[in-house]
Amino acid sequence: MIVESSVVVPVPPEVAFAVSQTTGETRLRWDPFIRRQAFLDDATAPAKGVRTLTRHRSGLRMVSEYVSYQPPTNVGMKMVEGPWFFAVMAGGWRFTALPDGGTKAVWRYSFTCRPRWLAPLAERVGRVVLKRDIDRRIAGFARGCADPAVLAAVGG
Repeated sequence: MIVESSVVVPVPPEVAFAVSQTTGETRLRWDPFIRRQAFLDDATAPAKGVRTLTRHRSGLRMVSEYVSYQPPTNVGMKMVEGPWFFAVMAGGWRFTALPDGGTKAVWRYSFTCRPRWLAPLAERVGRVVLKRDIDRRIAGFARGCADPAVLAAVGG
């Protein structure tokens, strides 16, 4: 299953990408998806191979790994550990420059559920729930791209 959402923000890709990768209090200003997020294994910044621990606002926990990190155009992650009902969970965020100086951000998540016998129903429900989450999350990202405190934190 794939869910996708997009938004146009009035900042260049470098700034949009930087906002998407904020952490700590800055991240919590715009990202309604998470309650807490931290780098693992002594990492201090995002990069390919870096793992993160994310606690969803519902309390669910997921360890993800960056599978690509190419500022300012894209970032991709895959679930390493997570909720029992996901067999696979991955996401990719792309940032494309627009002629007016803004950026189109496209966020796509793909997932499959388990157990296999329940997957057809679980994936239909999951598509609705994740679509709602990704829409809220990208709307929060757009607000972050207009938030003076967030922009100051990324130097934008």
